[in-house]
Amino acid sequence: MNPHRFPHLPISVVVDPGHPPYLAPWDVELHGPLDTAALEQVLRELTAEDEDRPTWRHRLLRHGPDHHTLRFSEPQGAPAALIAGRVADRLTRPAPVAGHPLTPAQCAALARPGRPGYEVLLIEPAVIPDPGALREALLTLVTAHPQLRSRHAAPEGTTSRRDVLVEAEFTGETGFTALLESVGRTLDAHTGTRIRALLARDRGTDGPRPDRLAVIVDELALDTPSRHLLLADLTTALTTPGGPAAPPPHPAGLADWVAELRALARDTAEARHWTLVAAHRPPTPAPPAAPRSEPVPAPHGTARRARCGTEFVLAQEPTERIVHCLTRQLALTTGQILTGAFALALARWQTTSTVGFDVHDDPRADRPNLRRYIGRLTEPYPVQLTLDPGLDPLGQLTALTESLAASAGRADAGAGFGACREWSPDPATRRALRDVPPAQTCLLLTGLTDLTGPGGPPPGPAQPTHPIDVRPHIRDGRLSITVHRTADPADHITDTSVRTLAGHLRDVLKELADTPAAPILPAFRATPQQTALYTGGDARPGTGRHVEQLVWVWHGPLDTTRFTASWQSVQDCETVLRTAFTADGEPLLVVHEKVTPDITRQTFHDGDWSTLLERDRLRGFRLHRPGALRVTLLEREPARPQDPTWILVTYHRALLDTRSANILLREFYRAYLADGTLPGGERRPDLRDYTTWAAAQDAEPARDLWSGTVPPPGAASWPGRSPGATGLSGTGHARLRLDPAETTRLAHWTATWGTTESSALQAVWALLIHWGSGAAEAAPVRFTVTVSGRGVLFDGAALMPGPLRNPLPMHVEVDPADTVPNLLRQLRDRALDMAAYEWVPEDWIHAWDGRGSRSTGSMDTVVVFEDSPHPVDGLEAELAAHGIKAEFPVTVPARCAPPVGLLAHHDSAGGLILTGVYDRALFDADTVAQLLAQSVMLLRTISASADEDTTVGEVLELLGDRAVPRPAQDSPARREGLLLTLRAARHNRAGTICLIPPPDAPTTCYGPLSDLYSGPQELLVLDAGAGADDARDALAAHGADGPLLLGGFSGAGALACDLARRIAEDGGRPPRVVLADTASDEQERARDLARALRDAGPPAPFTPTDPFTGR
Repeated sequence: MNPHRFPHLPISVVVDPGHPPYLAPWDVELHGPLDTAALEQVLRELTAEDEDRPTWRHRLLRHGPDHHTLRFSEPQGAPAALIAGRVADRLTRPAPVAGHPLTPAQCAALARPGRPGYEVLLIEPAVIPDPGALREALLTLVTAHPQLRSRHAAPEGTTSRRDVLVEAEFTGETGFTALLESVGRTLDAHTGTRIRALLARDRGTDGPRPDRLAVIVDELALDTPSRHLLLADLTTALTTPGGPAAPPPHPAGLADWVAELRALARDTAEARHWTLVAAHRPPTPAPPAAPRSEPVPAPHGTARRARCGTEFVLAQEPTERIVHCLTRQLALTTGQILTGAFALALARWQTTSTVGFDVHDDPRADRPNLRRYIGRLTEPYPVQLTLDPGLDPLGQLTALTESLAASAGRADAGAGFGACREWSPDPATRRALRDVPPAQTCLLLTGLTDLTGPGGPPPGPAQPTHPIDVRPHIRDGRLSITVHRTADPADHITDTSVRTLAGHLRDVLKELADTPAAPILPAFRATPQQTALYTGGDARPGTGRHVEQLVWVWHGPLDTTRFTASWQSVQDCETVLRTAFTADGEPLLVVHEKVTPDITRQTFHDGDWSTLLERDRLRGFRLHRPGALRVTLLEREPARPQDPTWILVTYHRALLDTRSANILLREFYRAYLADGTLPGGERRPDLRDYTTWAAAQDAEPARDLWSGTVPPPGAASWPGRSPGATGLSGTGHARLRLDPAETTRLAHWTATWGTTESSALQAVWALLIHWGSGAAEAAPVRFTVTVSGRGVLFDGAALMPGPLRNPLPMHVEVDPADTVPNLLRQLRDRALDMAAYEWVPEDWIHAWDGRGSRSTGSMDTVVVFEDSPHPVDGLEAELAAHGIKAEFPVTVPARCAPPVGLLAHHDSAGGLILTGVYDRALFDADTVAQLLAQSVMLLRTISASADEDTTVGEVLELLGDRAVPRPAQDSPARREGLLLTLRAARHNRAGTICLIPPPDAPTTCYGPLSDLYSGPQELLVLDAGAGADDARDALAAHGADGPLLLGGFSGAGALACDLARRIAEDGGRPPRVVLADTASDEQERARDLARALRDAGPPAPFTPTDPFTGR
């Protein structure tokens, strides 16, 4: 089998051939957490696969907690490269089955000693179904849910899974328990036998009924919410035989979620949160303060520990006040309100002001892609809270608001705890979180959302995980709380003490419901654009959509206390920074009274910049909490003298746009220069006033405008031909610049015709679309222009922070016989017509012009010309007096929805920056770079020589000899025989990295690496399917300039090492081989390989001596 390298972090391997004549076994250098027992198992398996060869003797040299070297002696007849390549492939092989990555909860279950566990669901139907019907229903269930049939790291030769139904007889309870255990032992994740049913017939006289039905499920394939889904689907399959299977889970839901968790595990703020919680968790749970008043019952003799408990139900009115009024008042979710209430009750029960307990929640409700997933997604996470005993319950809960909002970390259902425990790059963090003991009590929030429709609360765990668990459930508008305990003498918990805890919780909830609440914050309607962003599934954390960033450099001293106070002052004055969406129902906005700015400090290494920005973007925002802007102070590591501070501001476009962010930066600078206090009070008008104004506008004139200017059918919209897939994903960026002199000339030239630079940019884009379409005569083109939204007749719009930027459709006829100035005037006039309606949502326009849904327009390309105010304009002298120089911020655009966009803005020197933002699935870097170059060429040419009589056809002739940029068909790379060039070397003698595709992987699998790897080497990719001899000849013919290195994902090691061996046989210096783990996410996979290539560095001298080789 494939052992699991606890804690399942990515590992990279560097194979070093050593010294001439390269006959000794090659060293295998390991980077990443390593389980030595798993390593020994891997080596035993490899030895067993070569029965005719002696055991591979080896020595493991430890350089640090995550850095080892594996050194071999050479068995007779084994080539030196053979051992290294096979070991490298096996060690970097991912533990999960492709398409079914392990969650942190599953990793923890697998790491426990002993056989994997299972859970038993006892079913008591009115009539026991026929065995044939039951077997058919089970097969339907297995077909619908991949986790119930997936094989985990199955070794070669594994037999197929067993029959899903077992029929047997038993006598008495002991016999039934033995049957359950015997069936449970037959579950095997390696054969895909995850679920079996037992139809047992009692032939004795002491059974409660003659037939029993039980479903036994592998613990990796089930959690608390899954039980309800599984039972509901099984019932459906039994009642509708031959009917369609239940809808399967979303195919990419699990992989996407696990990829987010792996990225989150590297987040220092998330790790800090959980390590602080772990540090405050006592080694053993605190016992209740109430004295024992009854004997502890003896344990039952069955395999399942006996459970007992108590329940209470609140009426509809107090339930409404708790789950609706309090959630809006405190901007918390229902689960967070109940977590706080339970903390108050637990503090009374334990007579303490600091409480610790576990919470078990479920991410499915907030993630449509996981909604029907059956499998172990999450596990309990620890919560530590400190209460103020001098306050009443509502005051205590209010004081806990920030702590409750942060208690689950940054992942749904507290999954960041398990992610950091399993995948944090810091060994101390992993160790600290593994050592967190379970609490005495657990709050199960998994029953708050019924994922299967009407019905009772989801069934609880088959085996209790805590001495006490508390389960809230809302049904028919009433909150029901059940408090269970496990009858175990070692826990020293009695029925009386459990009833006391339940009584405290009931009292707390009633007191919260009866306390006169502060007035609920008034809510106001979001704009249609905000509603679309908020309700869209891609607005949630983890997608990176609609999240923009500003980066700037701070030179000089930075007073962090004043820095924080300045941002707090900005938060206090700008209501948009204290605005959040309501948690349920219609998307409404609420302004909160006080919000603490989210400011963190991080370090970064050279080459980590792109990865850092991407992780920050994926972190996203939870828009039902105020504060859709955060600030990160970044410092280089290792630090250098006089290093500046890089500052990253991240914001969500549902509440802010680029202009808003620059306005807020200026406010921050003003506050910093005023000792941290922004002069003046709260800004008005603000977003509340704007939404009221927008809702009152008459849409009929706008409808008339766009209804009468519908783009003709067949209007070209792409600046290229034959769009096709590249095999890549993500968003790419390219940038070019007009210098200040060229920019000034362009501004003067456009003013001559009564237009602006934005009209010139739109005209150039229209020309490129027309030229790319291949039209020889007059033809319509269409694209989208993004307007600032501040040209409307709303007083104060120009300086108001808010999400006013808006995309609007533009179309124009490009006629080669017409003049360039006339084309500019057409675009200008069209822009002027739209100026009064910059507030109109794009969806409305598409409905009016007959194109229907927004998806039609989303495939148009987009042009953005936005000049935000310079944040330090006029403040340079004051900042200089403090020894501070701040550079102009650079915008990192959000992930694009259109296939390609052209963004323009002026820099601090007066130059014009053009940025191409593109979908890497449709455009490659060379194509977009070519489009940018042609745009710049046209802007330079027309501003220098075009006059009143210059025709569009004359300008198009400038492009006549150039190739039309085409979206890629197969690969963005340049092919040379068996080698594809991803990127040329950045200087002479930089060297070459040749990437080897693993078996069955396409040549395009390394596409994202060109953007993520910052090294200077040339990047080549060997054609998929090429052999070692052909690869050697191709590299020799290519004539690599400088040192050669071979790299790739797991699986490429054998071929790479064989290629290195053949290079050595020809008298050359065999290159080192670098392999990285194969993550499920394409971007994460490329980032891991980029990091491994960067960390490999030059071969390091080795001092320890191996007793087998004498080295």
